[in-house]
Amino acid sequence: MAFKVAIVGATGNVGREMLNILEERGFPVGEVVALASRRSVGTEVSFGDRTLKVKALDTYDFSDTDICLMSAGGNVSKEWSPKIGKQGCIVIDNSSAWRYDQDVPLIVPEVNPDAIDGYTRRNIIANPNCSTAQMLVALKPLHDAATIKRVVVSTYQSVSGAGKEGMDELFQQTRAVFVADPVEAKKFTKRIAFNVIPHIDVFMEDGSTKEEWKMVAETKKMLDPKIKVTATCVRVPVFIGHSEAVNLEFEKPITADEARDILREAPGCQVIDKRENGGYITPLESAGEDATYISRIREDSTLDNGLNLWIVSDNLRKGAALNAIQIAELLVARGLVKPKKKAA
Repeated sequence: MAFKVAIVGATGNVGREMLNILEERGFPVGEVVALASRRSVGTEVSFGDRTLKVKALDTYDFSDTDICLMSAGGNVSKEWSPKIGKQGCIVIDNSSAWRYDQDVPLIVPEVNPDAIDGYTRRNIIANPNCSTAQMLVALKPLHDAATIKRVVVSTYQSVSGAGKEGMDELFQQTRAVFVADPVEAKKFTKRIAFNVIPHIDVFMEDGSTKEEWKMVAETKKMLDPKIKVTATCVRVPVFIGHSEAVNLEFEKPITADEARDILREAPGCQVIDKRENGGYITPLESAGEDATYISRIREDSTLDNGLNLWIVSDNLRKGAALNAIQIAELLVARGLVKPKKKAA
């Protein structure tokens, strides 16, 4: 079987990563189409050893396309995903536009694969927030073993989570600091070079930011609505890779050694946890890798059945492009999508 796959937002960081991962993982594609806004028409993007020319989203006919990987932002997705779905093409959306819609499954394949059956209501599947995705890959097997009651998470999120503009701003500001040029903040609310900013997305009425709210809502939707979650999300001067310090409270006893053994066997997890210099993962080592890495696993002596974890992953991959393609692989593996075109 060979599928026709369209990538909307193919010129962006995540769109390009989707093209790379489709090729790397040998996804059964017969044809790949790169789509973006009209201003990007004719731009060239790479797919393996091939070069694709970007076509315009607003004039493309999806009726013979099997899967659309959507990474063009919430506004574009709200407008186009329903139209694409009605043409019989399954949309896997990377924005926040559909994550909280009851008729749209929100999927991390290692966490809640069975929820994918609900995609038929709208022909749309939502990809979770990058920081939630990596956290739940690590939390799911622990929840299954001892039932998580409460999660306290502080994130250290790289600038690539804010797109190419965020990465460019960190680079430009860092260079400006070294040559004593004026430092200008455009994408972020304060200087990001040699600084951290406790503010991602917009503020909400209770003082939380939307990013923090997303982690709460998505954990409840995908893992367990009874789990209590509180998050503080921070932007840090790292180009790629989100890190998280996570404190967990369980209903049942669980030791650090037991957690380590569980996570070593869990899908998508890689435990790097030696109590020595360098015996842990940092975002630098996670860049370009598919795994969710867990380090610093230790018991919390301040509460019963408590653990602390350090979780790191490449946010452009597991937090976005890789997870979307794993969802597409799940559709294929479960026979939920069939090629519209017969192979020649």
